Amino acid sequence: MTSRNRSIAVAVLVLCAIVAAAVYALDDRGGPKRGATAAPTTPRGSDAASGPASRLPSGRASAPASGPTVPASAARTGWVPNNPSLADVCRSRLPSQARDTLVLIADGGPYPYRSDGIVFENREGRLPRHPGGYYHEYTVVTPGSADRGTRRVVTGQAGEQFWTADHYGSFQEIDARC
Repeated sequence: MTSRNRSIAVAVLVLCAIVAAAVYALDDRGGPKRGATAAPTTPRGSDAASGPASRLPSGRASAPASGPTVPASAARTGWVPNNPSLADVCRSRLPSQARDTLVLIADGGPYPYRSDGIVFENREGRLPRHPGGYYHEYTVVTPGSADRGTRRVVTGQAGEQFWTADHYGSFQEIDARC
């Protein structure tokens, strides 16, 4: 093989690696993942009114999460927002798909998207500051969207939960008492 052919072969391999990395990074934009159902290890912890009961990916009807959704200390003293500068929202006022996501989080999955449960880095600084790995994000299904959409639930290690309908542009802390 001549050095020119070797250079072309290396360039083709590098290009293939770049394309493969891009496809991998964008893989879950097309919809729910297929195959694996293993849930990542994560802590347990308004645009539409409640409509007819929706179904979870497993086929079960949605229902309020049983189990703790706020820290035990907050449960004893009453819910207190972690950051008074953030607006709060009653869990019952969230879209039904957000409540479905909260049920999946409480159950530990399985989640419909591969990137659900990944670390949320809080780059925008809109949530209270904590060490890296403190927050995790989960997709809230957007009916009619061809990709993951802009709606997310972000959870903190202490059990706090936040809602964003605009892809981290703003957050509301979820009050599980109402």
